[in-house]
Amino acid sequence: MTASARPRVAVVVPKYGTVGGGERFVYELTERLARDGRYEIHVFANRWVPGPGPVVFHRIPRVPFPRFPRQAVFAWLAGRDVEKGRFDLVHAHDRIFRADVFTMHSIPHETWVRDIRKRRPTLFDRVTSWVERRLMEEGGCAWHLPVSSIAGEAYEAKYRIDPSRMRVLHPGVDLARFSSPDRDACRRDVRARHGIGPSEVVILFVGMNFEVKGLDAILRAVARAKALRPDAALCLLVVGRGNEGKYRALASSLGIADSVVFAGPHTEGVEAFYFASDLFMMLSAFDTFGMVVLEAMASRLPVIVSANVGAKDLVEEGTNGFVLPDRLDADAAAGKIVLLLDASLRAAMGEAGRRTASLHGWDRLAEEVADVYDAVAAGRVPPGG
Repeated sequence: MTASARPRVAVVVPKYGTVGGGERFVYELTERLARDGRYEIHVFANRWVPGPGPVVFHRIPRVPFPRFPRQAVFAWLAGRDVEKGRFDLVHAHDRIFRADVFTMHSIPHETWVRDIRKRRPTLFDRVTSWVERRLMEEGGCAWHLPVSSIAGEAYEAKYRIDPSRMRVLHPGVDLARFSSPDRDACRRDVRARHGIGPSEVVILFVGMNFEVKGLDAILRAVARAKALRPDAALCLLVVGRGNEGKYRALASSLGIADSVVFAGPHTEGVEAFYFASDLFMMLSAFDTFGMVVLEAMASRLPVIVSANVGAKDLVEEGTNGFVLPDRLDADAAAGKIVLLLDASLRAAMGEAGRRTASLHGWDRLAEEVADVYDAVAAGRVPPGG
């Protein structure tokens, strides 16, 4: 980095400020760094939704077709434009050819294709993996910032990374957003709107991909819990978008159709659904982090997640939630649901979750990333690194 009273930082990401967990991470972090005033922030993206921060935007043209070279074209165009700007630091949130800081929102692409998707790589996959390999092996990256231990361990297994130059930085959560609504009013309104009784124990699922997020496993766990405790009034509230017909049919085949409510997608006001619920479940086949888990904690809900969810890093077993080693073990999942039928236990674990979430506000994340930026400038290890 060159000596400067106000370092110029290039943030590279295909989409900025749009819907999506990774996009929200970049937006919340970058806006805070821009408003902080210590850095001059420039964003290089295909498209963006501007926020209130003093961010300078640079458009990277998007190649709509053919699809296979898209990652390489983005990496090349972004690298060319960033180099022209002579920036002090490059922070990549996607695979490009060179960066000083790389936030790992995913696992290595080849690992994702082979081990998670379990399919043969396409030409697009091979090109994407090539760009990633260039960044990891020749890109001059000073700091690697995985969003979870799952992501960090996957990259360490594939590439040579100096452990002292890797730091897990989890996403943040807007604590005020999950504090301001009237909990009792939300509980009354949401339950009345969807025909849920005031005394029913509501299990919340939030996700935009029912299959990947493990809705089938949750339905089987709920069916098993109802068999174990037929006296309990249990309801599964599903918020999100997916093949609703398929999962309605599964609920019917399991004999729990009357205990499952599909509320549809809600990008605004989703906090009301958290407040209307009693516990949260996410049994993903794979999720690099899962920001909804942190939102549930901020809403004082105990959580039940699979070991494939990166947010497991924040779960203290039996204190603020549970981590299931086998997401398809319906008996184990049902056992945790039955435990949480105890209102006093739910309340205690919910408060513990809120305490956990309070340590992960977006402002704190911005300060941690600022420490990394300063460390790149000084060539040292940042505090807590």
